[in-house]
Amino acid sequence: MMHITQLYPECLLYLFFFLDKHSRRCLAQTCHRLMQVYREPSLWPVLHFTCPAELNKKNFILGAALRSLSICWYSSRVKVCNIEDWWKTALQKSMCSQHQNIVSDFLLAVSERCPNLQSLTLSGCAHVNDDILIEILTCCSNLRSLKLENCSGVSDKMLAMIPVLACHLNTLHVNFCRNITKEGLYFLQQFCPGLTLQADRSAGMVADRIPEEKILLQRTVRKLILRRDKLV
Repeated sequence: MMHITQLYPECLLYLFFFLDKHSRRCLAQTCHRLMQVYREPSLWPVLHFTCPAELNKKNFILGAALRSLSICWYSSRVKVCNIEDWWKTALQKSMCSQHQNIVSDFLLAVSERCPNLQSLTLSGCAHVNDDILIEILTCCSNLRSLKLENCSGVSDKMLAMIPVLACHLNTLHVNFCRNITKEGLYFLQQFCPGLTLQADRSAGMVADRIPEEKILLQRTVRKLILRRDKLV
């Protein structure tokens, strides 16, 4: 009877495609040959995570083959994460400190290793801010779909950079992102009329930013737009 390791590499790779991330990792740890299959970049074009903790399991490979990435966290703890830092209690800050930078650090790694990323979906990732997403837009120039939901760290600053950096982006969702404003959406529609834009409840929600920060953010957006106009 033939042992699994006697199969051709192509057959082993085909078998790995039927396994989830955890099963792939467990199987790969049984022998050197299966670990080689596990590390094959073409095995990892799609990655889906259901909570930040999964990002630390190291049961996946990041590489140029990655085309689609989603991190969708629907835990009740997301409500705590979406409270602005200046409004959080000491207990709430302590809860967030355990995972605050996990998704952001992971996305920075994606921006460095996955230049061919075409689709990014984030839900419940409140600690991801504009600068992280701008880095993704800068490094992943082939990005075509960016879907954000319940990400309170996203604001008009990110929207203002889309016409400059995301020339291939054709779908943008910013649903329940309360720090997105009507003005930011209006500017984006003016400069990217072909973009499929969805912003359910975002511009109509009450933002939690300190008034002084909101004024500074508006000024930043205006400066970015003026800078973009000069480049054009």
